[in-house]
Amino acid sequence: MVALENAAIGDISISYGPAGIKGLIRSPYIFSQALFASIGGFLYGYDQGVISGILVMSSFGKQFPTLADDATLQGWMVSILTLGAMFGAFVNGPIADRFSRRWSIFYANIIFLIGSAIQAGAQDLPMIFISRFITGVSIGMLSMVVPLYLSEVAPPELRGSLVALQQLAITCGIMCAFWLDYGTQYIGGTGDGQSEAAWRFPLAFQCFPSLLLAAGTFFLPYSPRWLVQADREQEARDVLCRLRRVPESDPRIRLELLEIKAASLFEQETRAAKYPDVRKKVQVALREYKDLFVLPHLNRRLLIACMLQFIQQFTGGLNDRDRTLEWLSLMRTGINAVIYYAPIMFRSIGLKGDSISLLATGVVGIINFVFTIPTIMFIDKWGRRKILLMGAVGMGTSQLIVGTLYAVYRDRWETNVGAGWAAAVFIWIYIANFAYSIGCVNWIMPSEIFPPCVRSKGVSIAIGTNWLTNFIVALITPRMLESITFGTFYFFLAFCVILFVWVIFLVPETKGVPIEEMDQLFGGNQGQEDLTRMLSVRARLGFADEGTTAKKNIEEDHATVEERE
Repeated sequence: MVALENAAIGDISISYGPAGIKGLIRSPYIFSQALFASIGGFLYGYDQGVISGILVMSSFGKQFPTLADDATLQGWMVSILTLGAMFGAFVNGPIADRFSRRWSIFYANIIFLIGSAIQAGAQDLPMIFISRFITGVSIGMLSMVVPLYLSEVAPPELRGSLVALQQLAITCGIMCAFWLDYGTQYIGGTGDGQSEAAWRFPLAFQCFPSLLLAAGTFFLPYSPRWLVQADREQEARDVLCRLRRVPESDPRIRLELLEIKAASLFEQETRAAKYPDVRKKVQVALREYKDLFVLPHLNRRLLIACMLQFIQQFTGGLNDRDRTLEWLSLMRTGINAVIYYAPIMFRSIGLKGDSISLLATGVVGIINFVFTIPTIMFIDKWGRRKILLMGAVGMGTSQLIVGTLYAVYRDRWETNVGAGWAAAVFIWIYIANFAYSIGCVNWIMPSEIFPPCVRSKGVSIAIGTNWLTNFIVALITPRMLESITFGTFYFFLAFCVILFVWVIFLVPETKGVPIEEMDQLFGGNQGQEDLTRMLSVRARLGFADEGTTAKKNIEEDHATVEERE
């Protein structure tokens, strides 16, 4: 394997400032744009979290008595959203390529508004199920395109922090949904007199941030990498200048644009050489999907991206089983299940009443949100690998303790309240470790490791895998709990161990590596023909002369800054 080294400018750091919180403070424009785009993550988290409180509201049960009395139907009501999300994530790759990442966000919001409006006004079960699926399609689209968009507009030193805003927005949405449920349950009282507004208002409320994002999409900048792919180079240059807040003459802008152009030209020429007889875009797209699975360097990237999604779902077996058939049927695992079914779970460990269980669930939302913030501050300093390893240890330890508590006290929660609270505390510790580790990194790495021509396709497969695995885990866990009881927790603990070992030996560090230079980590440009093609592209773009000039200018700028300091 021959990995191309950038001899002309490889020793130049294209940096626009420090990493972490200092870099975000010094880059208010791109930070604000990323925060706004992350409303897509807020919608994902809010819709995911709001259903948990609604399921235990008495007015919801009165409106849908069949659903309230059938645990299997409740499980499908929750799970059907994941099926829609899986479909939305898979189909959004070609949409994001054809119409841009920006308009893909807009289209997803239109679908979200339709689904949310039907949910809030639902009068029967078909309306509930259809609206949940429609909303799921939108959430799948947003969960795929928002991190992709953020990774493509971010400078290398802030890419991890900006993409991590997706997870922060998700946790913010979950937290807001939990506490809104907690407040609206009192509309009309918490008993038989509870108003329908108690559950309809939280479902309708999500239309407002969706409308805000849909309207604001018209003001979001295009991804400069998509613009280059669309042969709109001057627009890409202008967008880069706005995003980086530097003039067009800045050598870093010229270098970054050259890197993007070189990667784009290389992909175009390689595509033409590989598929000389293919003219239709659909056929080319199908060939590129195939390449993701058969070319070694692309296959390795896809495996890492999908494994992150797979392990994310299989590292979270923190639930407890009640003696009732309803709880057994509703039992789910993974981080999403803690969100969906947290009120029921906290009841099972001795916390009584809707208010208390919703209050305990609200703590989950706060912890999830707060412990995402350190990743935004430090991931571009610490790196992806270190954070994944720390999270694996923390999650695994929590799994072990909760599983052991469940094995000892599963039939005696009511007489051992302290054990129940200990289980709740370690559930919260698990949530904290999940939030800062794989909860963030699983969005970051897939969006940054793929080459331009297959980036959206690779990300769509990875995020689709997340939703598919989520659905599968939700189906198998009740049966596992019935057959192996507390062994289920140790089963999921094993995946925390797998995560730790896998990261140590097979996951490279992508911290600070420009998207266009990921081939240096994963290969690509394999063989003399590809190497010659890339060198030819760089020569035509004038990399050698540009690199020498830029290096001199950047070194002079650094020296001036050091003198001032």
